Amino acid sequence: MSTDTFSNPDMPGYVGFANLPNQIHRKSVKRGFEFTLMVVGESGLGKSTLINTLFLTDLYPDRVVTSAQENIEKTVKIDVSTVEIEERGVKVRLTVVDTPGYGDAIDNTDCFQSIIHYINDQFERYLQDESGLNRRHIVDNRVHCCFYFINPAGHGLKPLDIQFMKQLHNKVNIVPVLAKADTLTKQEVAKLKRKVLDEIEENGIHIYPLPDCDTDEEEDYKEQVRQLKEAVPFAVVGSTTVLDVGGKKVRGRQYPWGVIEVENPSHCDFIKLRCLLGTHMQDLTEVTQDVHYENYRSERLAKGGGSPLASASTLPTATNTSTTTINNNPQTNGNGVPPKRLSNSSAGGPEKDRMAIELEEKEAQIRKMQEMMARMQAQLQDKK
Repeated sequence: MSTDTFSNPDMPGYVGFANLPNQIHRKSVKRGFEFTLMVVGESGLGKSTLINTLFLTDLYPDRVVTSAQENIEKTVKIDVSTVEIEERGVKVRLTVVDTPGYGDAIDNTDCFQSIIHYINDQFERYLQDESGLNRRHIVDNRVHCCFYFINPAGHGLKPLDIQFMKQLHNKVNIVPVLAKADTLTKQEVAKLKRKVLDEIEENGIHIYPLPDCDTDEEEDYKEQVRQLKEAVPFAVVGSTTVLDVGGKKVRGRQYPWGVIEVENPSHCDFIKLRCLLGTHMQDLTEVTQDVHYENYRSERLAKGGGSPLASASTLPTATNTSTTTINNNPQTNGNGVPPKRLSNSSAGGPEKDRMAIELEEKEAQIRKMQEMMARMQAQLQDKK
């Protein structure tokens, strides 16, 4: 008989319900998290540079700038890159969806249709997986947040900007971003922010609403959320170049008149945008699940028609997928390890073929279950 004493971590007289959050935390950390970020905007606004700056990696090492002739009838492509980030033992599978070609053609009519179909495609795949036989390991590729880049030289929103946000504000959490804020003075940035917010309100566009703080929240967190709300739309500057400023290593951009420090909140809102992702990633995921996905699911089930996947296959789009692993643990001084490219594959091919294969797999699973049921019924008959 074992003589080992059992130590109860709880105080005597308590059942131990207070440990439930710790149990959820352990399971969540073990399972890991998934998050998908989409970036949309015209070419030349620094989308790739900002993403590389945000996640301390080079997701777009071979980006080719197209010529003006190629842009005449250019179509919007969908580039999907996946990075696996680990910070202090917490793993996040981050998917970045880029949209090269958006707004670059002469005729940009309905240039956002491929983006809408991609978002609907991810909703539909999640719905199919959720309705399938095996629901234990569903990969969530739904778009949880969309950074929409606004041209700083446009004196406000362009008609294309308004049309895009009107089409997508009920499908994804839109976060407006003023690109290349270093081309404007502080007064010009403040004026442009007010103009953009006024136009967003006038056109009935719903951007991502930062949730209000509870009364029992800490004062520091309340102040942080208040500053984040005031910073919308975020005026950002991106740079992966490390400069020496007064003996201190900073990421920034060197100009004849001085240095723009990317992570200096008095220079731009980059650190606030990064804070938004860090502190509200779970809320963005929950809004996607509880609002946008539920809206799609209810509409889809109410119609009861064919899958939009088939219609999406006719779009002139290309989807490129790549995977990278990053480790942002404290011992790496926040710079991460050199990214290791795991895979790079093109996800083209007819969508109908993919659907046919999935349908055959589902039918095979159903047949297998029917055979098992028949064997069980036969065994029952034999016992009688």
